[in-house]
Amino acid sequence: MASTTARGANTMLWIIQSVLAALFLYAGGFKLVTPLATLAKLSPFPAQFLRFIGICEVAGALGLILPGLLGIKRGLTPLAATGLVGIMVGAVTATIVTLGVLPAIFPLVVGLLAAAVAWRRWSWAVEMAPARSTYR
Repeated sequence: MASTTARGANTMLWIIQSVLAALFLYAGGFKLVTPLATLAKLSPFPAQFLRFIGICEVAGALGLILPGLLGIKRGLTPLAATGLVGIMVGAVTATIVTLGVLPAIFPLVVGLLAAAVAWRRWSWAVEMAPARSTYR
């Protein structure tokens, strides 16, 4: 029974990771392809800062999916999710300051989902890590 539960949890995590990756690829991609002059008009933040955030979002999106998909460096997934949590903390704060509390609910939920992925994948990465002896 635990195997079925673990499989279901893993499937749910993959769904959440896929949705988050799509969201961050879209948001980050938009910031990367939009001309700086247009970005400057869309936000009170400097356009170069938004471009940097876009790079971080795309990198985070790739980090949510590629390690598990390729089976290489799976410990990068919780790190990517943690980085995206940091971005969303900034997004919630900036949204509250500029637009108010109600519009900040969406980035808050996205950040909580990323935190859940980071927490669950971190525990999974620790469980899957090979046992190492401290002394040889």
